[in-house]
Amino acid sequence: MLLGSIEAGGTKFVCAVGNEDYRIMDSTKFPTTTPAETLQKCIDYFKQFNDLQAISIASFGPIEIRRNSPKYGYITNTPKPGWADTDFVGTLKKAINVPIAWTTDVNGSAYGEYVLSTLFNQRLRSLVYFTIGTGVGGGAVVDGHFLGDLGHPEMGHIRVKRHPDDLDFPGICPFHGDCLEGLVSGPTFEARTGKKGQDVPLDDHVWDIMAYYVAQAALDTTLMMRPGKIIFGGGVVSEPFLAKVRDEFAKLLDNYVEVGDLKDYITMPLAKNNGSATIGNFALALKAILE
Repeated sequence: MLLGSIEAGGTKFVCAVGNEDYRIMDSTKFPTTTPAETLQKCIDYFKQFNDLQAISIASFGPIEIRRNSPKYGYITNTPKPGWADTDFVGTLKKAINVPIAWTTDVNGSAYGEYVLSTLFNQRLRSLVYFTIGTGVGGGAVVDGHFLGDLGHPEMGHIRVKRHPDDLDFPGICPFHGDCLEGLVSGPTFEARTGKKGQDVPLDDHVWDIMAYYVAQAALDTTLMMRPGKIIFGGGVVSEPFLAKVRDEFAKLLDNYVEVGDLKDYITMPLAKNNGSATIGNFALALKAILE
């Protein structure tokens, strides 16, 4: 059985075909340009596979996930130029008549980690996944279901308490200024220091400031949801950075509730190279067939 995956990012698309064991059989990637050009590349790729049974899309957003909405399957009011009000699912469905699952990019990653946790015998009932890269997003899975009724969560835009050494930085979110995304996404390095994140050494104080904000996101998530674990992925995240986050989290939590070993609770993804969304897409595509 062949299953399709589209990881739709604001910078690039990754399309893959795999099987019900979540193994990638073939993949390709290309830049995100205009909707017409980019979606046509997706269609052309999947049309090579005659026995494709279903596709799952994990897309940048915001997106419309309510099935009773006339704009279900659309990318809605995204700041990505040219992509607002794009009928993503409808365009693919007209060209490739197979079941299509539809969720956010970070929900796809969360679901991939949920599936992997079962395969690794962790048997978690719930987890929360944050990605920190060009933007910040979060998704939650509880008993195999995503959280979100009126729409998908926007965890990247929660408010955080400002670090005392960072009060002059206004943040870069075009909607909220100094929300979580406005303070810790990848472009904030250049806005603060004039250097790309990969060029800022880990002993630079800006990493301590970032860890303070990310730890607050972990704390808020812990106190609101009490998930089995919190996973951080994306280009900004590394194990040394998460060590700083755990230290800040421990101070903020102050042993108020039990979360177990912090190395097991606040973790990097199980999937290598930020590949969680592709695995999640294969699982969601399989689920779309069964539904």
